[in-house]
Amino acid sequence: MPRPRKCRKVCCLPTSTKFAPEGESAGENDIIVMSVEEYETIRLIDFEGLMQEECAESMNVARTTVQRIYNDARAKLADFLVSGKRLTIEGGDFRLCEDSRDTYGCGKCHGQRHQAHAEHHS
Repeated sequence: MPRPRKCRKVCCLPTSTKFAPEGESAGENDIIVMSVEEYETIRLIDFEGLMQEECAESMNVARTTVQRIYNDARAKLADFLVSGKRLTIEGGDFRLCEDSRDTYGCGKCHGQRHQAHAEHHS
């Protein structure tokens, strides 16, 4: 019997979820779907600069799971950029961080940090 799948922890949903080359009208078969947890690995590793081990801890999964998710996400990004297809971020098997006004979730979310910074300076 397979081991139960762990739900991946995601700090926040992306603000933009649909991307397309300018002036292009891709067909139904030219859409790449990236899951929210694939987006989260790109955000944590490439944007936030975390190591895979830190990303795995943040998402509450094993490093090997993060490595697989990250490799899948990078392949989709490469296909999007090189082939000129549309990219949509949706779905997956994840749970959002707790969004508490006192703790701002896990504190690693880009949007939550900016919200806290704005409230602190107002």
